[in-house]
Amino acid sequence: MATYTVDSDWLAFDPEPSRPTFVLPNGSVDAHCHVFGPGDRFPYSPTRKYTPADATKEDLFALRDWLGFSANVIVQGTCHGSDNSAMIDALVVAKGRARGVATVEPGVSAAQLNELHDAGVRAVRFNYVRRLVDPEPDEYYLRIVEKIAPLGWHVDVYFEADDLARRWDFFTSLESIVVVDHMGRPDISQPVDGPEFGRFLRLMREHQNIWAKVTCPERLSLSGPPEWSDTVPFARRLVEEFPDRVLWGTDWPHPNLKEYMPDDGQLVDVIPRIATTTDLQHRLLVDNPTRLFWKEN
Repeated sequence: MATYTVDSDWLAFDPEPSRPTFVLPNGSVDAHCHVFGPGDRFPYSPTRKYTPADATKEDLFALRDWLGFSANVIVQGTCHGSDNSAMIDALVVAKGRARGVATVEPGVSAAQLNELHDAGVRAVRFNYVRRLVDPEPDEYYLRIVEKIAPLGWHVDVYFEADDLARRWDFFTSLESIVVVDHMGRPDISQPVDGPEFGRFLRLMREHQNIWAKVTCPERLSLSGPPEWSDTVPFARRLVEEFPDRVLWGTDWPHPNLKEYMPDDGQLVDVIPRIATTTDLQHRLLVDNPTRLFWKEN
């Protein structure tokens, strides 16, 4: 029996998503998703700011096959803190069909990092979203960057659009690849050519090591499902201007959504609207994630 209580406003993932009408290219990667629990086997962090419903590796891999993906990139959820056990368990079971993005602390040892690498971890995540975590000073993250450098890992960052200006110097000081979650969470009510999103575009134009995940229309949209039309111009701009530095993922099981739970099949059907040619689709879904996460076995 689970010994935890799920948040009362937590929405569980859709157990019966539709089958997408868009047929994914062979080798497609869901490059941003999570596993949570099960909490009675992989306890949630005592310092977590939310308690999710379980979303297991079996659920994730069933969704992978249903939607037509070949592989996953599993990102450590903040509810598990720096205990990556649930994510690692999923990577091991996936037998090479998944890679991981871990959360670690500055005191992590080289031996522990090597164990994570052997399991399939290829990046660390720095989360600055204050409703989810309490961000640390730059020095905290720099100590981690120094430790992962010998492994060739990259850095994944999650922040609100308003945070970019204050974090700019730190992000641009990093020599590794830096992947930004969810397009930097732009305010979709603002124009795609406006100053806010323009700052993010400038970040990518001026720094060739910055990548973006064109993810989470369900999290950013004001217009809503099934098309999330107001997010499309933002994602399309990134895909067309930076075709070799973009990734796509479901964000399953869509943590912390409180108004509705998206149909993952409908999310997949947004892809041809943001990547409008077969070449762009292949880069977004196959070439880019493979190059970043499977550059060596």
